[in-house]
Amino acid sequence: MAEPVFFPTPTPLTIDQIAAMTGASLSADADGSRRIDGAAALSAAGPGDITFFESANFVAELKTTRAGACFCTSRDVALVPSTTVALKTDWPHRAFATVAARLYPTSTHPTPVFGAHGVSESAHLHEQAVVEPGATVETGAVVGPGAEVGAGSVIAAGSIIGPGVRIGRDAFIGPRAVVIHALIGDRVIVHAGACIGQDGFGFIPGERHHTKIAQIGRVIVQNDVEIGANTTIDRGSNRDTIIGEGTKIDNLVQIGHNVVIGRNCLIAGHVGISGSVTIGDSVMLGGKVGVKDNVVIGRGAILAAGSAAATDVPEGARWGGTPARPLKQWLREVSMLRRMTQRREGHDRRRAGTNDGRRASSDEG
Repeated sequence: MAEPVFFPTPTPLTIDQIAAMTGASLSADADGSRRIDGAAALSAAGPGDITFFESANFVAELKTTRAGACFCTSRDVALVPSTTVALKTDWPHRAFATVAARLYPTSTHPTPVFGAHGVSESAHLHEQAVVEPGATVETGAVVGPGAEVGAGSVIAAGSIIGPGVRIGRDAFIGPRAVVIHALIGDRVIVHAGACIGQDGFGFIPGERHHTKIAQIGRVIVQNDVEIGANTTIDRGSNRDTIIGEGTKIDNLVQIGHNVVIGRNCLIAGHVGISGSVTIGDSVMLGGKVGVKDNVVIGRGAILAAGSAAATDVPEGARWGGTPARPLKQWLREVSMLRRMTQRREGHDRRRAGTNDGRRASSDEG
């Protein structure tokens, strides 16, 4: 059985073309005509591949790489092997990502499962659904009454678009994703299994039973948002849940009702955002961050992985820990606790040694 190839063979680029594309610079004696037709990690790259170096943790891999070219900062050029062309840039990883996307254009945007375009005969379109020319609705997908799908958008196999939902143009709704009670903008990517627009977790506790709170809002996803696989976004209860333009959300994220997330945020996997949270523009949440209901996170703030925000986070703050607090304070506390633990362990070892000596002396007597 032949090994599967998931991405087409790239059209080669010369190193001069790569430098022009990224703004990187070459040494005077570098061969700018060398052709690059692949992208790989330092340890796996061959003579036809481009790679990058940005972290001191990979110095050994850099010194032994066989790559044809490597993005690096000016201070690291001396570490690059003589057989590899050094491309100097202040942002090696970003430059590498730009070239990799050019070499493998289909890797940055999902494509139809069946590889065909248009409306499949096996799709289920309600007679009142509106699908613009140029849209693709794959086999097994469901588009409900009054729903609209814009030109260039793909509704992948097995996905469900609920009644009245609006999907913008050039969007992608992945396999088995469910979108209800939602307005989706242009160029939005929703990966497989994501659920958008279900009712939020709202109950008034009672001794005999819990009273369910009506969830009558919507989810509004603005342009150029990306939503990871199996992420869930609840619709609002008394106002809309909003995901701002350009925000990128990882897999397995839970976003509660009434949440408002600003533009160009980055939210890593396993984050849990409780109801009625407000998040400013350009916020970054590390993996497994938890945010308590009604908390406000200011513009440009960063929360370290695993932290829990129980109070408002100021604009531009760097916080971590549980409960989350300023990063320097948290790190000082962790360091102090480590030193206290080490002193305690040393005390216990010395005490155990003294007791052992006493027992040995008693046995000899």
